[in-house]
Amino acid sequence: MTDTSRNRVKSRSKSQSTTASKAASPIAPATQQAPGHLAHQDCEPCDSLPAAFARQLRYDLNRNERRPQELYQALALSVKEQLLDDWCASRSQDALYQRKQVAYLSLEFLMGRSLGNALLNLDLTDECREMLQGYAVALETLQQQEHDAGLGNGGLGRLAACFMDSCASLGLAVTGYGIRYEYGMFAQQIVDGYQQEQPDRWLRDGNPWEVRASQHNVTVPFFGHVQSHVDRDGRRHRAWVDTQDVLAVAYDMPVPGYRNGRVNTLRLWKAEATDEFDLAEFNQGDYTEAVAAKNLAEQITMVLYPNDSSENGKELRLRQQYFLSSASLQDLLTTWVANKGLDFSEFAKFHVLQLNDTHPAIAVPELMRLLIDEYQLEWQAAWEIVSHCMAYTNHTLLPEALERWPVRMFAQMLPRILEIIYEINARYLELVAHHWPGDVSRLRQMSIIEEGDEPHIRMAYLAIVASFSVNGVAALHSRLLTTGLFRDFYELWPHKFNNRTNGVTPRRWLAHCNPRLAALISSRLGQDWLSDLRCLTALNAFTSDKPFIAAWREVKQANKQALAELVAQRCQVNFDPSMMFDVQVKRIHEYKRQLLNIMHVIHLYQRIVSGDTRGMQPRCVLIGGKAAPGYAMAKLVIKLANNVAHMVNEDPRVSPWLRFAFLPDYNVSAMEVICPGTDLSEQISTAGKEASGTGNMKFMMNGALTIGTLDGANIEMLEEVGEDNFFLFGLNALAVEELKAHYCPAQYIASSAALGGVMTLLKSGHFNLLEPGIFDPIIAAIESPQDPWMLAADFETYRLAQLQAAKAYQDPLRWTAMSIRNTAVSGRFSSDVTIAGYRDHIWGAQ
Repeated sequence: MTDTSRNRVKSRSKSQSTTASKAASPIAPATQQAPGHLAHQDCEPCDSLPAAFARQLRYDLNRNERRPQELYQALALSVKEQLLDDWCASRSQDALYQRKQVAYLSLEFLMGRSLGNALLNLDLTDECREMLQGYAVALETLQQQEHDAGLGNGGLGRLAACFMDSCASLGLAVTGYGIRYEYGMFAQQIVDGYQQEQPDRWLRDGNPWEVRASQHNVTVPFFGHVQSHVDRDGRRHRAWVDTQDVLAVAYDMPVPGYRNGRVNTLRLWKAEATDEFDLAEFNQGDYTEAVAAKNLAEQITMVLYPNDSSENGKELRLRQQYFLSSASLQDLLTTWVANKGLDFSEFAKFHVLQLNDTHPAIAVPELMRLLIDEYQLEWQAAWEIVSHCMAYTNHTLLPEALERWPVRMFAQMLPRILEIIYEINARYLELVAHHWPGDVSRLRQMSIIEEGDEPHIRMAYLAIVASFSVNGVAALHSRLLTTGLFRDFYELWPHKFNNRTNGVTPRRWLAHCNPRLAALISSRLGQDWLSDLRCLTALNAFTSDKPFIAAWREVKQANKQALAELVAQRCQVNFDPSMMFDVQVKRIHEYKRQLLNIMHVIHLYQRIVSGDTRGMQPRCVLIGGKAAPGYAMAKLVIKLANNVAHMVNEDPRVSPWLRFAFLPDYNVSAMEVICPGTDLSEQISTAGKEASGTGNMKFMMNGALTIGTLDGANIEMLEEVGEDNFFLFGLNALAVEELKAHYCPAQYIASSAALGGVMTLLKSGHFNLLEPGIFDPIIAAIESPQDPWMLAADFETYRLAQLQAAKAYQDPLRWTAMSIRNTAVSGRFSSDVTIAGYRDHIWGAQ
């Protein structure tokens, strides 16, 4: 190791020692410096970053004229090389099984770009900038060359990525298990106002951060049938035979902790055809079928979350879920046997399997299958293991979002898994029957198998039955789970249920994405806040400090200018940084109520064209997000947003007061520009529908003020910042439920001149003059007494809250003080705090 590298390691170790000494902090990162191996191969000491970069350019790429993409590849490989020693050490120590290890199973990991985050966590950003000056290239230029690893649809996948960062930063032995989708979340284009989906070829230039770990490959069975036989001892065995096997190939990505020497692994599985499967077809003389089989196998990991509106889409999605679960569990068991032998009595003592929502719930019967069929455990012994190592996180209050699979699909594709599910259900229902004797209706409603013309398997119920912990992700969400969606289960097993409010990593979502604000904060507080975000409470002392306020405003204006440039590039709309930036970016869904936001834009548009601008605060409104390919109403909302934006932006009377844009192809990298430049964050979902939200936390952390309902984590954010620094509106969750029985939108429309005007303009076809009737479904939804999103009911209080926000913004000192207070109290919403809660109250990890 060179002197430069030794100095870097010494500096990092000193930082670890200082942090570890803060015993009062439950999120102080652990120090891990044991020697070790990566993928069972000795790790050689790495060169310094400049030496590694020079070597990559000289030997690995071997080009005289290098494009930015090639320079990026060389830099990424060089930075990854800096991680190898610690990655080896972390794996070697974990293989000793001296403490509990966590497998985080998630069908989504929305990692975004890795370069900037790795440089930050390794404390190499400044060294990298200095090095690149000698090559006449800026670090930002090379960062732009990296394609987002868009292996997720939204908040669920981004949360998993934040959790991985925090687990490593807290020194926890956590392995993420996911799928290496060939095509990530689709690229969104807007054509004539409509969303069009294009393939997201995020791997088109390769992925320098991954390592193909073929020694960990396993095979995953599908289809076939089950045979039964009795051995000499009279024990009956079930064998899943004549299966169509798919090879699961392991690709590992490093997840570095924040300057603590810990590097965890994100293991992503790719599906390939097995040699045996292809050879059998080929030997029968049918090469076409052999190729078809190969293509069928590789389709499993081709595209993120296929559109499940068709039967083929449903089948492929189920195959993805089983493929992920089976490959990951086989990997865990193989590693255990290699280190501990065939004694599984302590497996649950050293393992927790955290199920990120219901998608990997099929891991429950699969682990039973592996223990019983492959390792010959008795049912009860296997169930003791499964029920003591499974933990389930629920992320939704929408019943339709819970996984339900037709029994017939399992019978054909996963016959042995179906048998095990039926056995689990029979034994569990016996327990229910003992608890509520004679209550047949409760047995029916609590059964894992939902009876009917076509029986379905309720995957959330399966996860609850098998898990020792079931947690929600915000206080309201967790309470509603136990009083509503899962009330019966709570009455049976109250000890299982708990809450762990979500959080986001401050490394990416403040230090990396907002370096100007991070530098300002560090100039007053030092850098301890990067590993303990609660240190930010000290910012409350500066809310009346005029020089600090001026500096804070200067940072915000620079960030707004960067956001304005992004909007101009993507939308061809000019945002003025002197105006208030009012932003809502998230997955397009009716419960998130982008439509309510658009209705308010229409109201402002009406006021302006009628000459009613007295006291109005000029604002730029930005909406961004993707609609699921099969979600017709969400895609129609996107169309309405773009049509309204066209009318707003093309009217010279309106542009001094209002500008409106829909940002196409919203992703993690875009959010890294958006949240630092936002003044007002829209978190306006119907109360009782949002599980938590994490975008709300990112905005708060960067000093945006929130306009929102009492929904999800908004409630806890409001508790922290106080009503004077939060623009609250709308019905609460209880009021929403009570109103459903007698909801009459017509009354709200008649009683609000503003809402009446919006509806009149929509019905007139003003925003669809050349496309008559296209927005009729939206109009009908607003006016429907069955509207579960309560758009008409909440509009007037939303409009009034917007007026309060506009008035507050017109007082720069007050607004900036409110902004500082929001950042100051955001420490509660660090994912470090969330993961510390999982560590202490669910995982029992050290």
